Amino acid sequence: MERLIREGYFVGVLDLTTTELADELVGGVLSAGPNRLEAATGKSIPQVVSVGALDMVNFGPASTVPAKFSGRCFVRHNASVTLMRTSPEECKALGQAIAQKLRDALPDRTHVPLPLRGFSGIDKEGGPFWDVEADRALLDTLRSARLKCPIEELDTDINDPSFAAAAVSALHAMIQSVDQYF
Repeated sequence: MERLIREGYFVGVLDLTTTELADELVGGVLSAGPNRLEAATGKSIPQVVSVGALDMVNFGPASTVPAKFSGRCFVRHNASVTLMRTSPEECKALGQAIAQKLRDALPDRTHVPLPLRGFSGIDKEGGPFWDVEADRALLDTLRSARLKCPIEELDTDINDPSFAAAAVSALHAMIQSVDQYF
């Protein structure tokens, strides 16, 4: 996606699931590389960025998870994918990484909706990855980052239809306001 954005194939980006950042930070298997979440800012195109699936790091089968992570919270997604819950320290670092990548984003072309009740289907009250402390570490880091772009806190989890509607509405409004595309 980053390459296609740089090549001019996008007029806006709805980037709600940024889980590759967690894999890059912690050493999971689905990293998109160190330049993830940079192309839309670099091209100054409208973008809505959120924290989807930053509660998890992706690994292969359970037998492939590095021993240094023993004792952590895991969910077996399927025979080929094992998910590990991110820690409060990792979540703080993820918030810092997002803030750094969005520091030069144009405020009228970037919007950051934050779900206050969970970052994935398994990170919500009653779910195996529900961790208020870890989620708060990420949210508080973004709140205190002093981003130039608006942050919108939504009292729902990221998979709630109202979250999707708010994100789409924000992106649509930004795209409509950018004359060069229409």
